[in-house]
Amino acid sequence: MSTADDLDLSSLADDDLVEQMHDDLYDGLADEVAEGVNILLSRGWTPNDVLNKALVAGMGIVGVDFRDGILFVPEVLMSAKAMKAGMAILRPLLVETGAPRIGKVLIGTVKGDIHDIGKNLVAMMLEGGGFEVVDIGINVSADDFMTALDEHRPDILGMSALLTTTMPYMKVVIDTLKQKGRRDDYIVLVGGAPLNEAFAESVGADAYCRDAAVAVETAKAMISARRQHAVPAG
Repeated sequence: MSTADDLDLSSLADDDLVEQMHDDLYDGLADEVAEGVNILLSRGWTPNDVLNKALVAGMGIVGVDFRDGILFVPEVLMSAKAMKAGMAILRPLLVETGAPRIGKVLIGTVKGDIHDIGKNLVAMMLEGGGFEVVDIGINVSADDFMTALDEHRPDILGMSALLTTTMPYMKVVIDTLKQKGRRDDYIVLVGGAPLNEAFAESVGADAYCRDAAVAVETAKAMISARRQHAVPAG
């Protein structure tokens, strides 16, 4: 049991409060995380600083321990839920201030597949990693992916499948992008239990992400690489 229950968060200095928020995120304590966000904002912190120093940094610790097998899906979902409580306060303020995000990700589970726990976890971890995330749900057709890509103009398209029978549909979506001459507009990441790197390569994706922590690392690395290549002339 965390001692956060007995702790007066408002009595902590900024650095100690941020550290406590990392602990509370790790422990999945949504009310405490929301309270911490409000305290930092009341002390004049910018929404962007609260996001990056308290939430993103805290979820980074969760991500590493998830990757290393110290934390498991139920615990990470609790952490993600706590992060969402903080994000609910910050999101409108971030929009208002036009605070920069790392990039935008559109994510969905492909047509024929209604599994969403893995996808939801990836979406929450990406948001916790500093991305703007648009989750278009489950059973998404190629046409619906195209419509959403037009509407939201993300940097990254993420597709999930948990059934071996729905995995090939990822190729349908990527082939549709190619036919429309838009494949190079997006970084395409794929994931789901039955997938592997060879499959991702065979359907023309940019990378396979075996779990949510890897998805965040891969998304950051690929956005960074793409931006370095796209330095404007002059």
